[in-house]
Parts: sequence; structure tokens; C-alpha cells
Amino acid sequence: MSDELEIRNLVARLAMLADDGDLEEYAALFADDARWEMPGAVIEGRENLLAGAIERRAVGNVGPGSETRHVIATQAVTLDGDEAISDAYWQFWVNTATEPSVALFGTYRDRLVRTDSGWKLARRDISYG
Repeated sequence: MSDELEIRNLVARLAMLADDGDLEEYAALFADDARWEMPGAVIEGRENLLAGAIERRAVGNVGPGSETRHVIATQAVTLDGDEAISDAYWQFWVNTATEPSVALFGTYRDRLVRTDSGWKLARRDISYG
């Protein structure tokens, strides 16, 4: 059960840190060779994921002052030794300080790996709808 809780917390921390938090801490939750794939974009490697997060904050799409929130909803975790799959529904809220509304929603299919420093996100496939 502790592995499952650690994985659920990792997925939650990713969402929370994307919205408001230290981006180095955010990037540290990914494996060195992590892959992030969504319609229209593929990002590979922890350093590139960090650069993307910095860029999204710089243009005001997310982060402090953007009035946005990533919300993780229904989540199922399947463990297989030192690997795991997490399937979760997500929502992306905008205008959270004034007139909150869901701008996007979809699913995350995450593959996680156990490392010497705990579970890390190795691959995230994002779909909309």
C-alpha cells in the first residue's frame, strides 16, 4: 500500500507544483529520461521538461498569478514490481479567483519506475476528452 500512496502523492505533487511551487522540485519527480507526450507535443528528458515548465510560467499559462489549477480526479494505480501504471482523469481550471471554469480535461496514463530515491515519472501520455 505504501508504494501506491507514494505514486498517488507523486501525481498530485506534479499537479500542485505545476500550479504553484518550485520547478526544480517539480522536475525532480521525473526520471532522467522521462517522456511526456500529448497531442501536438512530445518532450523528452528531465531538463527539457523543466525548460517547458519554465516557459509555460514565463508566458503566464500556469504558475503563480495565472489563476489556473490542475486537478487530479479518479485515479487507479497498478503495481508490477519496480514499475507501475497510474491512470487518472485530470481537469485544467482557469479564472480560479473570479469565475472558475474547466478549460480542458482528459486522462493521464503514467508509467512510473522505482529508483533509489523513490518513485519517478518515466512516461506521461496525455489525452483530451
